[in-house]
Amino acid sequence: MPDELTTIDDELKAIYHGTDSVCVWVFATREDRDRFVEESAGMKKAEREALFERHYRTKS
Repeated sequence: MPDELTTIDDELKAIYHGTDSVCVWVFATREDRDRFVEESAGMKKAEREALFERHYRTKS
């Protein structure tokens, strides 16, 4: 795992893995992470990505 990810508090990360990929989402708050995990339960990878983009990605 890249050093950039290991320095981030685990409470702010959601990690999902499939047979061909690993996805790590980083959230501003633990509450956002917990809500994402609940909302994305049972979703496919593309659905989770879309949910994150719509509701959680911070604008730079």
